[in-house]
Amino acid sequence: MPLHSQLPPCSVLLLAGGRGQRMGGQDKGLIEWQSEPLVAHLQRKVRPLTDDLIISCNRNRERYAVYADQLVMDDEGDFPGPLAGIRAGLKAARYSHLLVLPCDVPRIDQALLQAMLVTAFEQREKPLMLRHGDHWEPLLCVIPVALSPAFETAWYAGERSPGRVMRNLDATALQCPDNDPRLANLNTPELLHLHNTVSD
Repeated sequence: MPLHSQLPPCSVLLLAGGRGQRMGGQDKGLIEWQSEPLVAHLQRKVRPLTDDLIISCNRNRERYAVYADQLVMDDEGDFPGPLAGIRAGLKAARYSHLLVLPCDVPRIDQALLQAMLVTAFEQREKPLMLRHGDHWEPLLCVIPVALSPAFETAWYAGERSPGRVMRNLDATALQCPDNDPRLANLNTPELLHLHNTVSD
């Protein structure tokens, strides 16, 4: 299996189920950047970490299927937000921890992915989120699958913020430098163009 031998196996969830409002309603994961769909860049970077690659998508399932071991979708219609995708990923995950990434961070690198997993496995029972300065990045996280019931409880209590759920579960922060280019969200046409000249 294509797993890093020094780390326990993990599941990986790529979030591609959003409405894409900042992209004019386009399916963001399938928008091309450097001649490939955004999801292809993420898939290539996380594939060495797992044989359980899950993609959360609510449309174009046949196109996403070629990049994934499993597809999940929201259990409610009308794009209820990323927490819905995370809940579905936690239910589907085959391993003890779920590494979560949005589909629009193609500049993330192996060193940061490795650091996220090493730190998360050291913490064991707590979620881990990236943080730069005072800003949390709740969609770049590692969640123990055993916490799935807590996410369900929060959802049915009306919570829709993944960050608040994880902070309430005493999340660990993995600190990154301010303005770390690896965390760039390419979620508008302008940002895609701005970063298009930077090596992937």
